[in-house]
Amino acid sequence: MSARSTQPVFWLLFGAGGMLSALIGAVLVFITGIALPLGIFVPADVLSYHEMAGFARHWWAKAFLFLVVSLFLWHGAHRIFHSLHDLGIHAKKAPALACYGLAFFGTVVAAAELLRIGF
Repeated sequence: MSARSTQPVFWLLFGAGGMLSALIGAVLVFITGIALPLGIFVPADVLSYHEMAGFARHWWAKAFLFLVVSLFLWHGAHRIFHSLHDLGIHAKKAPALACYGLAFFGTVVAAAELLRIGF
């Protein structure tokens, strides 16, 4: 009997994060990095604290923010882990624990902070 691999789980999170970043990553960069600072398409106070706090209090906004943060983290962790292999670091346990552990930690912190905001 062979041991089951955890790789399908990480490939699933990597794929989901890659798809999400391809679909909305560029839009998020455009809105927060170009459109808002230049005042294109949106008013300047859209990203004010009170607007963003109100946005983050809705359950669907919490779900959206959690998915974006956590899936981007898992996508990045998986990409970094496999890039380390390409750079010649072939150890499995320590790099995997560092990469996936940080992604897990970031996911837990994102969930805790979104719940701390309240509804």
